[in-house]
Amino acid sequence: MAIDNTYIRFDWAIKHMLRDKANFGILEGFISVLLNEEVKIVEILESESNQESSTDKFNRVDIKARNSKGHIIIVEVQLTRELYYLQRILYGTCKAITEHINIGEKYDQVSKVYSISILYCDFGQGDDYVYHGETRFKGLHTGNDLLVNMKEKGVIVQHLPKEVFPEYYLLRVNTYTSIPVTPLDEWMEYLKTGKVKEDTRTPGLQQVKEKLRLLNMTPGERQAYDAHIDAIMVQNDVLDTAREEGREEGREEGREEGKLEMSLKMLKEGMDIEMVSRFSGLTIEELNMALGRNLD
Repeated sequence: MAIDNTYIRFDWAIKHMLRDKANFGILEGFISVLLNEEVKIVEILESESNQESSTDKFNRVDIKARNSKGHIIIVEVQLTRELYYLQRILYGTCKAITEHINIGEKYDQVSKVYSISILYCDFGQGDDYVYHGETRFKGLHTGNDLLVNMKEKGVIVQHLPKEVFPEYYLLRVNTYTSIPVTPLDEWMEYLKTGKVKEDTRTPGLQQVKEKLRLLNMTPGERQAYDAHIDAIMVQNDVLDTAREEGREEGREEGREEGKLEMSLKMLKEGMDIEMVSRFSGLTIEELNMALGRNLD
């Protein structure tokens, strides 16, 4: 892997480095560029590392932050395709809302949620690499947007429903093929390739150049990082092969077999089983069973 202008990929950094307050500027820059407004993170809320229950469906969010306006921002990296991904991000936003309002509080304490999904997988069909979804109430006959009266700081003001309801951003990383022109393009280029323009002035990417250099990794960190990249490449190869072989049943079987084969190789090379579990999506129990069968 060339490292002269290559930096630690965002999907690794978000799990291992961006929860550190010293690195908030990277995440703030990314979100500010995407939402087109300045974002300052007040705190990082709970994430997959401390979910309440192993059966909780909401245990794969990479970062949940709160900005200076009190809005909750969910940032999630998705490496493999899921049939029910839309339902999962809907569940995640609903849970984020309910978790951050106390029993007995008025509904005006409900926080707006932004759900940002960074997709490194084949997801949907469309000719764009960034999609934005929001809730709008439009007149069935007139097409006009509904304005709703609300009390705000003792004054009745009008709001559009989209100012209250969650908003969703889907970034289809693998479909980005443009030459970077805008700040968002530069972020997409980094998300896809790990490369940053030398003269970049894009918020967040300047901090990436300072803090996420591959050369700054310790040998142990670099070994784990390289294993992560290898696992992603193998996983993508498995998906491509399975897609060519035929129907959905064949794709699912091929993906699982390839995932298991790569996981066994990583375990035999001495990689920690918990890390292999996190990369592959297989449980520790499944890995132990497969390892035992392979040794017989």
